[in-house]
Amino acid sequence: MNPDLHATLILIGGPTASGKSALAMDFARHFNTEIISADSRQCFKEMSIGTAKPEARDLEEIKHHFINSHSIHDHFSAGIFANESAKILNSLFSTHHYVVAVGGTGMYLKALTDGLDELPTVDDSIREKVKLLFKEKGITPLLELISTKDPEFFEKVDQNNPSRLMRAAEIILHTNQKYSSFLGKAKKQFPYKTIKLVICPAREKLYANIDSRVDKMMEMGLLEEVKSLVQFQNLTTLHTVGYNELFDYFNGKTNLAFALDKIKQHSRNYAKRQITWFKNQGDYTFLDPAKINITASELSKDW
Repeated sequence: MNPDLHATLILIGGPTASGKSALAMDFARHFNTEIISADSRQCFKEMSIGTAKPEARDLEEIKHHFINSHSIHDHFSAGIFANESAKILNSLFSTHHYVVAVGGTGMYLKALTDGLDELPTVDDSIREKVKLLFKEKGITPLLELISTKDPEFFEKVDQNNPSRLMRAAEIILHTNQKYSSFLGKAKKQFPYKTIKLVICPAREKLYANIDSRVDKMMEMGLLEEVKSLVQFQNLTTLHTVGYNELFDYFNGKTNLAFALDKIKQHSRNYAKRQITWFKNQGDYTFLDPAKINITASELSKDW
């Protein structure tokens, strides 16, 4: 990292289908820099349409880190993201004044600004127990355990993210304490300043965007993408909105119309949890595209 450079990380968060990727591209062009994707699913090369990755022309124009960087068969976590992104930022800030990070995965964004909390090491026997529980009975018993033992975390967590739920269940069972009691204690100092922005359209507009996006995903071939992954459906990586519902369709549990309605409903639910998370951080500037001119040049004119 070049100490002579004015190192600033621009974080752009927001709920799904809010337009944050387009703003990230605008900033990257404006500052002639690169983008770090803080999304827990866009890193997997087998999951493209359902994760709403940037279009191919955007990836060709601007270098994106953590897009198609891993396989669903690889172990990837917030900790790995934090370690790898630290190296990338150190390199980028040696030649760039600004770097952009964009995504809706709060834990990944937090890793770039505060670091990650130190969590207890869990016995392998407990980890295997939780893994077996999920494999045999699905996500429901995990939700029941966390809602009973740690209602505070239950209200904030993405309830369609098995990896996060399994991690919380492991800690709860290992320590007999709330998972949330170990969170929020890390406050690492980084050699760059941060500007934190959240795009948050009005609810009606956001929900319309979500419905439109799901319809577009189907036109782009989401059904075929999910079908190609049915054989790997037990991987926790694939237990996410847009994939779970279509796995149920392919397994004969629902019809296609019902599955699509559920994708839209679960996406709206996820968006609400994302907004709540950003509001709880207290240090993000919220932007409504309908009320202000959201462009890189306009937003950065006083920086």
